[in-house]
Amino acid sequence: MNLRKHFKKASVSSDMLDKQKRYETLVYALHGDIFRYAYWLVKDKAVAEDIVQETFLRAWKSLDSLKDEKAAKSWLITILRRENARRFERKQFDLVDIDDVAISDDQLTHEVEIEHRELRKIMASLSEEYREPLMLQIMFGFSGEEIAAQLDLNKNTVMTRLFRARSQIKEALEKSDDNRERKNG
Repeated sequence: MNLRKHFKKASVSSDMLDKQKRYETLVYALHGDIFRYAYWLVKDKAVAEDIVQETFLRAWKSLDSLKDEKAAKSWLITILRRENARRFERKQFDLVDIDDVAISDDQLTHEVEIEHRELRKIMASLSEEYREPLMLQIMFGFSGEEIAAQLDLNKNTVMTRLFRARSQIKEALEKSDDNRERKNG
């Protein structure tokens, strides 16, 4: 009887150690990407950190449900999106306008910095239905099918939204170039 208890204890300890190693590997590999997505989603560093922490806490609790390690990033993004939705169920936070957020990079020339700011402004002006699939594709390199699964949409709908988002961005950039040429010429 004593041997059976010892074997059961050793087995549980081994399982916990394996789970902990899987979890640490997951956090180490994906924390940066998950944080960037959270920051893009909420535009507030502190809130993004909280959501990411809650995301990884929930991931720990349900790590056994992750059967395919290749799906880990999609799985975590789904958890993160749900955590963000829960935030609105509990309390409304003040949101920061993307125009007020400055990301500095000393190596960028002034002209490139202006172009980046203009592109961010144009992307921020897209409606969420176009902006979110585009950001999932740009930031994470997700395919149309993966984005469809993330957003619970039909793949054709996602592809149409991506096309329209790019078209709107292109149109806005062309308008901006025309305006700049009129001012300079």
